Amino acid sequence: MRACHACVRYTLTSFPSLSQASRMTGSDEDGDSGWDAWGTWSDCSRTCGGGASYSLRRCLNGGNCEGKNIRYRTCSNMDCPVESGDFRAQQCSAHNDIRYQGMVYEWIPVPYEPSAACALRCQARGRSLTVELAPKVLDGTRCRADALDMCISGVCQEVGCDRQLGSGAREDNCGVCAGDGSTCRLVRGQALSHLLPGPCKYPSPTRFTMLVQIHYFSLFSLAINIVSPPMALNPSSPEPCLRSGLG
Repeated sequence: MRACHACVRYTLTSFPSLSQASRMTGSDEDGDSGWDAWGTWSDCSRTCGGGASYSLRRCLNGGNCEGKNIRYRTCSNMDCPVESGDFRAQQCSAHNDIRYQGMVYEWIPVPYEPSAACALRCQARGRSLTVELAPKVLDGTRCRADALDMCISGVCQEVGCDRQLGSGAREDNCGVCAGDGSTCRLVRGQALSHLLPGPCKYPSPTRFTMLVQIHYFSLFSLAINIVSPPMALNPSSPEPCLRSGLG
């Protein structure tokens, strides 16, 4: 298998199957009776971008222990350099020099499929051919591009915004991880056409923005439209607008 020369190195770590243990990392004290002490943590499956590490323990009661014999944690949570590219795409492209049915293809990841989130399914560039090149992606691969959830031993595991397995932490409306929404501030403004010629624009990004276009028909008649940011940037809409948002 050819390594990607323009990407960040990743480690081919073979983790124990989740069928042998609980899928989620719980308290270290869960079901401790009859267990030996936890072993040391394994090397991280990735060097950046969020990987996984595991620790094992041995049952001292002849296999009759309650609880799990393996636990996982996230590691290497710093972002990878932009030029390293997508981790799943790296795994697909690693098969570019391997013949498939006598042909060589350039492989790219297929769009997210909930039923096969942790399988390495790739598509031949420029063709409709889609193939499962491996039953499991490497540990630490994101289940989908728009979430932190990661694949471990072929199973999609929930990762919170704090980048911890199973924490359940979510961003609030203000974009704060595990926040209560109290840090948002309401920003209101008015842009008049004679002050800001051209299309109605909002000068700074906010998490939620509402633009209101005001159309003057006469001295006593007007219409107000709620418009989306792409419409507000349309040069054919020079009307003044009112802006409010959560900053």
